Parts: sequence; C-alpha cells; structure tokens
Amino acid sequence: MKNNQRPVIRSTTVIGVIRDGKAALGSDGQMTLGNTVIKHSTRKIRRLYHGKLVAGFAGATADAVTLLDRFEEKLETYSGKLDRAAVELARDWRTDKYLRRLEAMLAIVSNDKALIISGTGDVIEPEDGIVAIGSGSMYALAAARSLMKHSSLSAKDIVLESLKIAADICIYTNDHIVIEEV
Repeated sequence: MKNNQRPVIRSTTVIGVIRDGKAALGSDGQMTLGNTVIKHSTRKIRRLYHGKLVAGFAGATADAVTLLDRFEEKLETYSGKLDRAAVELARDWRTDKYLRRLEAMLAIVSNDKALIISGTGDVIEPEDGIVAIGSGSMYALAAARSLMKHSSLSAKDIVLESLKIAADICIYTNDHIVIEEV
C-alpha cells in the first residue's frame, strides 16, 4: 500500500430472497480494514418504512448509513413506494456532488420486490427475486439460486444457508448472521 492510499474496507455479504410472498434479507457481521478484522458483529441491515421493507448495505459504513438515511427520507416522501424512492435516490446519487463520493451499495426487499441500488446510482431489479451485494455476494447468490431451484426452503432459510456457504468461502464474510423477514 502506498502512503497516499487508504486501506480498503471489505466488509460484508448481504443476500435477500423473495419466496412465496415472504422476503428475507440477511448479512454477516464481519468488518475488515485492509487485512485485519476490526469487528465481528457489525449490524448491516435494518427495517424501514414501518417495518414493511428491509435494507442492507455493503461498503464504507458511514457512507452506507448516509444512503440508508437518504433512502428512508425518499420512502417517506413517496409514501413507501419502493420503486419511486429508489429511482429518486439513484438520481440524487448521480447528480449530488457529495453523494457521488459515497462508497456503498444498498439491497432492499419487500414481500414482492427486491432491488439493488449501486454505487453508480443504478437501480437493479433481478428477475429471480434474489439480491446480493458485498465481498461474498457471488458465493451467496450462487447458493441462493441453487436452493431456490432445488429445495422448498423458506426465504429466511435460503438466506441463512446462503450466508453460511459464503462464510465458508469468502475471507471477508463471517458466520455472525443477522436476518430480518417481511
């Protein structure tokens, strides 16, 4: 690492699944700075808009909390309309000089919709109802897709098993798992 570079924060795996009218979103708790684990039990998900949505973040914690707060404001402004709030946040993210510097991503689920809001201000709605962000996201995503196809597990159980698999593979993901269901 050069003197003018900050250590890279790699901090999480967040996975969300919608199945049978229920949604679950979960994350691990590990936060690392460079090659050091600095916390094992960071809470990276929270309920929003009267408990009807669950959002999780990956990236720099302060940046992600800022985005979550802005997203929550948008939800209130647009009466809980997830799509509209997400698009408006993404628009702000692209055009606001301060927000453009934030290094984070959001994953949001409701009982009928799953979205990712990316660090470039994109709003992505996966076709399969599975959202995954963070360092171990591709491991968790692969596990969730397989479990959706080859099991009858609930959304919450798929999230749990996917996070366990990611924790076994990704060095930036641990097994201190928190899951919220809507």
